[in-house]
Amino acid sequence: MDAGLFTANNVWMMMATALVFFMHTGFAFLEIGLTRQKNTINILFKNIFIITGGLLLYYAWGFNLMYPGFEDGDLGLIKFSMDSFGIAAPEGGMTAEYADGGYTWWTDFLFQGMFAATAATIVSGAVAERIKIGSFMIFTVIYVGLVYPIVGAWKWGGGFLDSWGFYDFAGSTLVHSVGGWAALVAITLLGARIGKFGKDGKPNAIPGHSIPMATAGVLILWLGWFGFNGGSVLSADPELTSLVLVTTSLAAAAGGFGAMITSTILYKNLDLTMFLNGILGGLVGITAGADLMSPNEAVVIGFLAGIIIVGGVALVDKLKLDDPVGAVAVHLICGIWGTLAVGIFGNLASGAQFMTQLYGVLIVGGFCVVTSGIILGVLKVTLGLRVSKEEEVEGLDIHEHGMDAYADFRMNDH
Repeated sequence: MDAGLFTANNVWMMMATALVFFMHTGFAFLEIGLTRQKNTINILFKNIFIITGGLLLYYAWGFNLMYPGFEDGDLGLIKFSMDSFGIAAPEGGMTAEYADGGYTWWTDFLFQGMFAATAATIVSGAVAERIKIGSFMIFTVIYVGLVYPIVGAWKWGGGFLDSWGFYDFAGSTLVHSVGGWAALVAITLLGARIGKFGKDGKPNAIPGHSIPMATAGVLILWLGWFGFNGGSVLSADPELTSLVLVTTSLAAAAGGFGAMITSTILYKNLDLTMFLNGILGGLVGITAGADLMSPNEAVVIGFLAGIIIVGGVALVDKLKLDDPVGAVAVHLICGIWGTLAVGIFGNLASGAQFMTQLYGVLIVGGFCVVTSGIILGVLKVTLGLRVSKEEEVEGLDIHEHGMDAYADFRMNDH
């Protein structure tokens, strides 16, 4: 490989890394916009903790736990030794011999490190406005530090799911569902926000305080997804990278349309938040097979993801679960859909592939439910998960952080 191509590949991968980093701004904006003003600083604090803590954990051992270099004869479940702490570039890690010249070892670490924090960010939105920040931080450290890299190793690190032929291009299961399963467990253990369900059990809308900010968040996430999926090509291969950006965009657009049409027919109301979540559902849905799909298939996958979002949000409400940002519908349910779609559409479509995808979904789901259940269950009986009623009603910003997000700007307090 010539040096120019190697450099171009590496530059694209560094750009993709920056785009994925920018997604954290999108997640934060979306989460703030869809929740109440009195919890804004709390949400920002959680998100900043996830980014900084996630990167440090990935540096400390996460990267080596996720890419342990399984050898023939290994079970491909987990591999860790005393050499696995810290990061140091291997011999040849800065040359075109590494990763077929797609990027350097340093870029590899940083790109994967940006992904690692995303799983906890998904949980943050679902548990917003009522979780104790100390308990959430402990959960984040264990989940991002151990659970995420172990699951990642099973496929991307060359583990047993990889050897079975399970396919997940950029993480419908390995990132989004890993976050989504924990979000589901967390909101089940936490309970709903005060006032979410009336005495008759009917859900009440608790409107977010800044829909413009939520909208900006979704558009930033869509932009970041060009790096999330486009970077997962792991080089600047012109044909594949451009195809992935096309399938990603079309699925996002179709997801928005699917959700808008479905929610309008069902609820006779042009619901912007449903439109926005439909876009995200389409993005999550295409993530597992973005490099395998034709444009037509991407539109179908995205459109169906948009319909699934509307059903998913209604299902979460019906189960008396409170998910302020729709994280379970977007990341878990559409993550499962996207993973299974690899067996239905695209270059790998077959009954056998569908079953492999299904086994992968179930195994990862079981592992994530058990691990997050243990972590959060222990926290619940020791430190407690939920803030007091007084703190929740007055807002976490004042109680946990002693400040107000908009000090000179008073809006309604409830």
